Amino acid sequence: MVVFCFITGMMIEVFISGMTFQQSLASRTLSIPVNIAIAWPYGVFRDWMIRQGAKLSPLGRMKFVSDMLAYVLFQSPVYAAILWFVGAEPEQIMTAVATNALVSGVLGGVYGQFLEVCRRMFRVPGYYQQA
Repeated sequence: MVVFCFITGMMIEVFISGMTFQQSLASRTLSIPVNIAIAWPYGVFRDWMIRQGAKLSPLGRMKFVSDMLAYVLFQSPVYAAILWFVGAEPEQIMTAVATNALVSGVLGGVYGQFLEVCRRMFRVPGYYQQA
């Protein structure tokens, strides 16, 4: 999560939102401990979202949609708070969060698959597994 958020966040902040490199670097630096701190709660939330999606449809596409929604719903408020804390302007925050939601929404499903591989590889007990 740290590497993914650092790279995508900086590109969005500098090239789309109009933040300075220094603002973005401050945001990305602050995001590292924040992402480490929220990794476990995000995993719990993601698993819950996938279970809710599975109740609606057993198709693999629903799992991907649930992954996307979980990522956007969980990360957007956290990201907005980080940007506010480092002094981004309201317009920059809105642009960055909206763009990140679009980009990360798509990549959230990819990140979810990566997370599944890591969980299996490290034999993490107690997480939701799609049969």
